[in-house]
Amino acid sequence: MGTVIKVENISKQYRLGDVGTGTLSHDLKRWWYKVRGKEDPYLLVGETNDRSTKGESDYVWALKDINFEVRVGDVLGIIGRNGAGKSTLLKILSKTTTPTTGSIKVRGRIASLLEVGTGFHPELTGRENIFLNGAILGMTKREIQLKFDEIVDFSGVERYIDTPVKRYSSGMYVRLAFAVAAHLEPEILIVDEVLAVGDVDFQKKCLGKMKDVSVNEGRTVLFVSHNMGAVQNLCSNAILLDSGKIVKIGESKNVLNHYLNFDNGKSLTKVIRSNKFLPISIINTSLLNSYGSTINKVRYEEDFFISIAVLIEELGNNYSVSFDLISVEHGIIFTSSILDDNFSSSPIFKKKGSYKLRIKIPKFFLRQGEYYLSFITSIPKIEIISEYPSQLYFVVEDYTSLTAITGEGKSGYIMPKLKWDYESEQ
Repeated sequence: MGTVIKVENISKQYRLGDVGTGTLSHDLKRWWYKVRGKEDPYLLVGETNDRSTKGESDYVWALKDINFEVRVGDVLGIIGRNGAGKSTLLKILSKTTTPTTGSIKVRGRIASLLEVGTGFHPELTGRENIFLNGAILGMTKREIQLKFDEIVDFSGVERYIDTPVKRYSSGMYVRLAFAVAAHLEPEILIVDEVLAVGDVDFQKKCLGKMKDVSVNEGRTVLFVSHNMGAVQNLCSNAILLDSGKIVKIGESKNVLNHYLNFDNGKSLTKVIRSNKFLPISIINTSLLNSYGSTINKVRYEEDFFISIAVLIEELGNNYSVSFDLISVEHGIIFTSSILDDNFSSSPIFKKKGSYKLRIKIPKFFLRQGEYYLSFITSIPKIEIISEYPSQLYFVVEDYTSLTAITGEGKSGYIMPKLKWDYESEQ
């Protein structure tokens, strides 16, 4: 199998607050250096893109010295925290923006799904946009017609196919956009976290389709996601980005383990910073044992607790705090919300200030494996206020269960120890 994408020394620099360099003098200086055959003077300045610190330079490197290759039929996962440079990299690969330095060599047609409505004209109908996208990919009208029914069926928007897409919901937009990108036979399919807009069933459908086009059709997929289970199950290899640089590249399981342990040595408590005003925000999170000590390893036979520090800055809504407990191997195990046993029309948080939330996870419940927690603050049925993906990584160790002692296998994602009563009938 040959190489379809080769990325060499890619870097991308931005100037904060302005388009371009922001001043005529900077543009003229850049032009004068170029005319004289000299290096751009602004490539020598700039800081890494760490959004949690203020910094002293007006220039930041969204990406810095990125090198990798992708082979035919590979499914490459690109992971990292928000602001790591994942979307910038995909935009450069999709040729929707250019790198500041470096080069990219691509063999084959690329279909990209980077944000809701990518490649769609809002005034055209769904039907017209399918043909427009196919033409952009270099397909003939006949080729598109042969795929048309399959695209519409996969998207599930047949009733609205002759309606202008500007009237579509974000979920309908994504459904049709993914169906078009996956079925119009590009050699390379690039998908950002935009699939999160769709419902759970559609996300599963999309993941299945991406696996199918890779395994059965030999096409290459680049996939950005915060769903570590999806990355592990779908991707053969992965790249971990942090502050615009490649931290690790290799087999997806090894890269995921590195990511989930990333910075764990510094602190077992995850401190979360935000530079924007939020009516409710999560300040830090940690895992505790029964003695109140912070941990990142849990024993199967012991209770443990999730601790969440919340700050309320604005009253007036019935805010919710929830979390997904996610298995690295299997995906989401369950979701829990503060409203699970506190649902009422009156707000739970009745005054401004700090709150400490504590959730007990019972012993004899999670089977041995690697897990992480993602958190969400929201106003139920109205809006998501903020998401905190992949916040806490931990390991469940099992030395005491029958499975651990005898090796007797049990299927399923959890391993509860249930009480069985029995009696003999005369």
